[in-house]
Amino acid sequence: MRIALAGQPNCGKSTILNYVAGYRSETANFPGSSVKVTTGNIRLNGFVAELVDLPGTYTLTGSNRAESIAGEYLLDHKIDLIVNVVDASLLCRSLELTLELRELSIPMVVCLNMADDAVRKGITIDGGRLSELLGVPVVKTIARRGEGFDKLFVAIKETIGVPPAESPALAWDKDVETVVDRIEKMIRNAGDESPYPDKFRAIRYLETGFCYSIRAPEISAQALKLKTAIERKRGRTGDAIVMGERHDVSLRVFEQAATVGKPQSDIRNKVDAVVTHPVWGYLVLFGLLIGFFWAIFGIGSHIEAFLQAHLASGFDQLSRGMNQHTLGFTLFKSAWDGLVGGAAIVLPYLVPFLFGLAVLEDIGYLPRVAYLMDGLLHRIGLHGTSMLPLILGYGCSVPACMAARILPSRRDRFIASVLAILVPCSARSNVIFALVAFYLGPWWALAIFLLNIAIVIGSGWMMRKIWPEVSPGMVLEVPRYQWPRISILLSKVWLRLREFITLCWPLLIGGSVVLALANYFGWDHAINVALSPLTRLLGLPFAVGTTLIFGLLRKELTLIMLAQALGTSHVNTVMTTAQIVGYTLFITFYMPCLSTVAALAKEVGKKLTTYAMAYTFALAVLVCVIARLVAVALP
Repeated sequence: MRIALAGQPNCGKSTILNYVAGYRSETANFPGSSVKVTTGNIRLNGFVAELVDLPGTYTLTGSNRAESIAGEYLLDHKIDLIVNVVDASLLCRSLELTLELRELSIPMVVCLNMADDAVRKGITIDGGRLSELLGVPVVKTIARRGEGFDKLFVAIKETIGVPPAESPALAWDKDVETVVDRIEKMIRNAGDESPYPDKFRAIRYLETGFCYSIRAPEISAQALKLKTAIERKRGRTGDAIVMGERHDVSLRVFEQAATVGKPQSDIRNKVDAVVTHPVWGYLVLFGLLIGFFWAIFGIGSHIEAFLQAHLASGFDQLSRGMNQHTLGFTLFKSAWDGLVGGAAIVLPYLVPFLFGLAVLEDIGYLPRVAYLMDGLLHRIGLHGTSMLPLILGYGCSVPACMAARILPSRRDRFIASVLAILVPCSARSNVIFALVAFYLGPWWALAIFLLNIAIVIGSGWMMRKIWPEVSPGMVLEVPRYQWPRISILLSKVWLRLREFITLCWPLLIGGSVVLALANYFGWDHAINVALSPLTRLLGLPFAVGTTLIFGLLRKELTLIMLAQALGTSHVNTVMTTAQIVGYTLFITFYMPCLSTVAALAKEVGKKLTTYAMAYTFALAVLVCVIARLVAVALP
C-alpha cells in the first residue's frame, strides 16, 4: 500500500510522517522547507503501508520545481490513498487543492490539521458537514502534539479502495460544467487507454490545453473549439476559468461547513508588529544574529578548552611507554587526533549551532527574515524568497541548493544556489569558530562572517549584471509563531548531526591516518610541492597544501588535517595572524564539498555547476590575496 501525504506548504505533512514513522523528513516553520519526496513505512493493524511525504504545493500544475515534484509523483505513481493535509485555520484557501486532488478519483482522507489554530482565529468547523460536502472522510488533528492520529489512521484503513463519493455541492457553473462534460464524453468515445480518469483529463485539457493520451486529431480539434468558445465567452484563459471555479466551490463549501466568530487575542500579532517593523525589525534581526553568534562561540569555546585539556591527558596516559618513532605509534596518534578533532573541535560548535538554527526554524522567524530582506535582495536581482536557501546554507549547502527549487526561473535558482554555497555552512563555521575565534578572538570571527555577507551581496549584484532579469515580486506565506517541541528539536539536530557522526567523523579519523602515513613515508612533500604555487600565492605555510585537498571531501577535515600537517594543535604558534585569517578565508570561499557539487549539478546542470566552481575558487584566491596584501600594508 502506498499512502501519499499531499497538501499546501507548511500544513504539517512532514510532522505527521515524523510522528508515526520516526524522524525522517526535516521540518521547519516556513514554506518550501520540504523540497523532496520522503518515505517511511508504517504498520496499520496487520498490513504495512508506505507513507510518502510530498513537497507542499498549491496546485498539481505547479510553477516551481518543488510543486512539480508533488504533481508528477501523484500522476506517475500508483497511489492507493491520498491524505490531504489541510491547515484548518486557512480552510477556504486550502480547499482549492482538495478539490483538484478529488479529480484524480483516488481514495482520499482530509486531515484537518492545526485545529487549535482555527479555534484561536475564531473559526468553528463542522467536520461531519465538511465530510458530507466533499464526499470524503474528514478527521481533525493537531499534528505537533499527535492529537487525532488514532482516528486519522482508522479512517485511512476504512477508506482504502473507496474513491471519493459524488457530491452535488461541488458542481461548477452550468456553462463550464457543460464544456467539461462534452470534452469528457469525447475522450471516453475515443477509447484511449489511460490511467487517469476521463473527467480529470477533460478538466486538465480545459486548464492547460493538454490532455493525457488523446491520440485522435479530430478529438483534439473538437475539444479545442469548445475550449476556445468558453474562453471567449468568459473573457479569460482556460486555467483562469478552472481556477475561478475551484475558488467559488471552495468558498461555498467553507460557508456551509464553517462559521467565523471573534478571534482570540494573540500576543503574537504584537510581536510581529515589532519583528517586521521597517526600523525595529532590522535591529531585532541584527541583535539576534549577534546573540546567536556569541552564544555559539561562548558555549563552544568553553567546551573545546575543557575537552582538549582532558583528552590530551588521556592520550599521554594511553601512549606512555610507546616508541614515538614507530609506525604503530604514528597510526595510533593520527587516529587519536582524528577522534579528538571531532569530539573537541567540531562537536562543541556544531551542536549548539544546529540547535539554535532549529529553534529559529520552528519558531517561524525565518519567513520574517525573508520579508525584511526582500528589498535588499531585489537590488541583486532576486527577491526575499531567495533568503530561505541562503539561511539553510548556514546549516548545510546541500539542502540549501535543493531549496532553490522553490524559485520560479532557472536564472534565479542558479544565482540563489551560488550565493547559498558561498554562505559558510556549519562545517565552515566550525573552522571559523575553532580556528579564528578560538585563537584570535570572537571579533575576528565576527568580521569574517560580516565580510562573507558583504561578498555574497556583491556576488549577487555582479551576477545580476551578467545575467539580467527582472525577478517577479515575492509572494510568501508567513506562518504563525509557535513554540517548538523539545523532542522535535532534538530529533532535527540528531538528523543533521548523524551525518557528521556516521560519515564525517570516520573521514576525519581516516584522513588523519592517511595524512600521517603520507608524512611518515614522505608522500606529503610531493603533494605540497605540487600545490606550492597556490600556497605561496596565498602566503600560507608550505605544509598546508595537503589539507586543502581534504577540504573537498568535508570542510571539517581541513581543521583536523591542519593540526596534523603542522605537527601541533597550537596552530597560533606556527602560523601568523595573517596566515590564520587567510587560510580561513580560503576555506570559507573556495569550492564546496563534493556532496554539494553533486546536489548543485542536479539542480542547475553540469555546465552551470562548472562555472560556479570556477567562480568560487577564483573568488577564494582573490579574497585571500587581498587579505594578505592588506596585512602586509598594515603596520
